[in-house]
Amino acid sequence: MSLLAVGISHRTAPVALLEQFAMSDVDRVKALHELVDGDHVAEALVLATCNRIEVFAEVERFHGGVTDVSRVLARQAGASVEELSPYVTVHYEDQAVTHLFTVAAGLDSMVVGETQVLGQLRAAYALAREEGTVGRALHPIAQRALRVGKRVHSETGIDRAGASLVSVALDRAEARIGDLSGRRALVVGAGSMGALAATTLARRGADVVIGSRTHASARRLATTLGGRAIELVHADEELVHADVLISCTGASGIVVSTDAVAMAMQRRGGRPMAVVDLALPRDVDPGVAALPGVHVVDLALLQGERVAARGSGDGSLGPVAADDISTAHAMIEAETTLLRAEQQAAAVAPTVSALRTQAAEVVDAELLRLSTRLPDLDPRSRQEIARTVRRVVDKLLHEPTVRVKELAAVPGGTDYAGALRALFGLGIDADVASEVASLADAVTVDPERAGGAA
Repeated sequence: MSLLAVGISHRTAPVALLEQFAMSDVDRVKALHELVDGDHVAEALVLATCNRIEVFAEVERFHGGVTDVSRVLARQAGASVEELSPYVTVHYEDQAVTHLFTVAAGLDSMVVGETQVLGQLRAAYALAREEGTVGRALHPIAQRALRVGKRVHSETGIDRAGASLVSVALDRAEARIGDLSGRRALVVGAGSMGALAATTLARRGADVVIGSRTHASARRLATTLGGRAIELVHADEELVHADVLISCTGASGIVVSTDAVAMAMQRRGGRPMAVVDLALPRDVDPGVAALPGVHVVDLALLQGERVAARGSGDGSLGPVAADDISTAHAMIEAETTLLRAEQQAAAVAPTVSALRTQAAEVVDAELLRLSTRLPDLDPRSRQEIARTVRRVVDKLLHEPTVRVKELAAVPGGTDYAGALRALFGLGIDADVASEVASLADAVTVDPERAGGAA
């Protein structure tokens, strides 16, 4: 079994295509079960964010796994596998582990160093656990990814220097209409992205107004920020007074219409407005961008700026130092190597257990033969002989069992467990292997403890 990562992200696909992958919680659950119910995927985790959808799966065969995952992605997008293939990226085994760690660290984000993806990965892992689609293979990998992401942010300057997608979008808005301090800002949506947007606006001194389909959620968020909550039906009226609008709901259709913004602009007396659309699929009607005095910042614009930056030699929209990025990649490489070593060492455990079980059975059989041949042997002598024989066997096995664990942890791909089985004629007992695996499951770490707070 090996880890496979198949997905589509802002690096390979236009925003218009990414919009087709927008997933509700129900969609995520359906995709998880569709994946593991297939022929080649044993475990699965689906990471769906505003600029990527990726499946991390434990598979028996590479090609079969890619086919199964691609079919699920194509169904979600309402497209064919052939139509998606130019935009799909595939990583396998160690490369897949490294990619997952890189994503968790914010190094593969549209804004390098952003932290929101770590929380999104934690939520994706929690959902997969709840639905029973992760097991003993994906548990340690996902937990390690959460720890790696947290470590990169805490031990490098990425966490301090890397801007969030919201911060970069607001920078673009300020470049168009000026400083936001003292300006009125309307945030539509009170979910995780809405909360991040409202918090960032408050820190920049804006007067924040929050509208949401669930008024209680808007009210709670507004209370924590000293802002004001409104019923979403009153958002059109609020547009008349707002200098910046940020929309980031989970709706599947248009939330802010061209007509609503046009009517608001007619009543504003020529004052410009910045409209920031961070939803996927988009909340704001594309026609809004053509209105006089309206400056739209959306994911397509930010993606285009990233492509331009990459073409000029800088793939980042955030002010992350090259040294921080280099350090982060070195940490990820080291963690990937360490995880592989731990997995290889763990794979030897059933073989070592089988060897010791076989040795114990041989000793017991020989002591029984001794009892048959020397029935008059006194109990004290019998016990001493048994202890001596077992000590000899333990000493003979100690060095090879310790060494095979050490050698298995060294990169190189040598199957030391297989060699040991061949040399001693071992057939791994299914119960022994299951017991060892169960012990590994028993020490899995809770995702909150593994990743900490996002």
